[in-house]
Amino acid sequence: MFSRVMVANRGEIAVRVIRAIHELGAEAVAVYSTADHDALHVRLADRAVCIGPPSASESYLRISNVIAAAETTGCEAIHPGYGFLSENPAFVRACEENDLVFVGPDADVMERMGNKARAKAEMKAAGVPLVPGTEGGASLDDVRTAAAELGFPVLLKAVSGGGGKGMRLVHGPEGLESAYSTARAEAEAAFSDASLYLEKALVPARHVEVQVLCDKDGGVLTLGERECSIQRRHQKLVEESPSPALDPETREEMEAASERACRTIGYENAGTFEFLLGADGTFHFIELNARLQVEHPVSEVVTGIDIVRQQLRIAAGQPLPVTGRAPRRGHAIEIRLNAEDPANGFAPAPGTIKRFRPPLGPGVRIDTHLEEGSTVSPYYDSLIAKLVVWAEDRPAAIARGLRALGEIELGGIPTTRELALDILRSDEFVSGEYSTSFLEEMGSRLPALAGVDAP
Repeated sequence: MFSRVMVANRGEIAVRVIRAIHELGAEAVAVYSTADHDALHVRLADRAVCIGPPSASESYLRISNVIAAAETTGCEAIHPGYGFLSENPAFVRACEENDLVFVGPDADVMERMGNKARAKAEMKAAGVPLVPGTEGGASLDDVRTAAAELGFPVLLKAVSGGGGKGMRLVHGPEGLESAYSTARAEAEAAFSDASLYLEKALVPARHVEVQVLCDKDGGVLTLGERECSIQRRHQKLVEESPSPALDPETREEMEAASERACRTIGYENAGTFEFLLGADGTFHFIELNARLQVEHPVSEVVTGIDIVRQQLRIAAGQPLPVTGRAPRRGHAIEIRLNAEDPANGFAPAPGTIKRFRPPLGPGVRIDTHLEEGSTVSPYYDSLIAKLVVWAEDRPAAIARGLRALGEIELGGIPTTRELALDILRSDEFVSGEYSTSFLEEMGSRLPALAGVDAP
């Protein structure tokens, strides 16, 4: 194993990774901006290095600063967490050039999977079902032709995209040209690549993803699926495992397709295959996230496997202890708690946490970097905590989630806690009969969103 590992991130994921490093008997080195000088991840680490001012572009995203911090502290490896530099091939290459092990897939695979058109072509070669649409970057004429053949609604998506940027849902031919222009501009601004492709919009549909771990010897372990359909503007709010929509046959087909794809593309370390599940039970590949996912804890608690620990072991050259399908037990739900005001259009709500009491009891886990008196910075993502509950079955997990949400105290700033309570209490969620349109369809029927325009 490594003796010293840098965590190139902040917030709850930096805390999560530092704890895994310590449990493996290694030292953890933190990096921080001046806005995070007294953050929990800084205090938990064995060493910490300031890498710049509050702006992420001048600190957490500055590759040269991160590499210099790793070198001067004698680190052997860098764990990127999620976000920031976690899917940046240039950062992976910079690690390699400086004899630092990047905890994740290699730059070539990351680059190929980061290009959505290239990823679709490789998935097709692996026999993974795809959403019908164009291949590669499409011109406006290509888009018009494909939309006419596929039928509306259709989705315009950025070739280099992610997080909903450069994505537009188009319901008819009259809106296609303006949506194409807007999506191109957004994609250029976000990814320096204006290329778009078009897919048939599957409506209604569910968003289901499969967690994988792959070692250097070609071993593949699938950890089941996560249901991620409760979303707002393509940002997930609630995730659960297993999905209430999958039967055993479809689950095995989805996991087998993911395993096949891993071997075809030569994938290594942790990754997530994202699929759309149609109303007819068919599934279609969307993208591969070549990193640790925010929602990884639900897979951990149903399988008993520490994914971050396995990431570090794989990066150190160790084989997976088991391959195939990971055993799983019970049901898990993750609720993201964001410093946002749902009643004000989900506006970010930075400020000081004046009261924080986490929920306790059996089957409850909370991943956070918060303490009473912590400041939620306006410079970074609004995620402040992830509440994860586990129980023997789904009804018991929902009940435990409601109990834990009722017990948690987060005072001083607006949060999405009340909205999470509304979601878990809704008939649609309780029945398991919901889709990616859940929040849009529910609208003001959720008390936390009463009087608010549809998301």
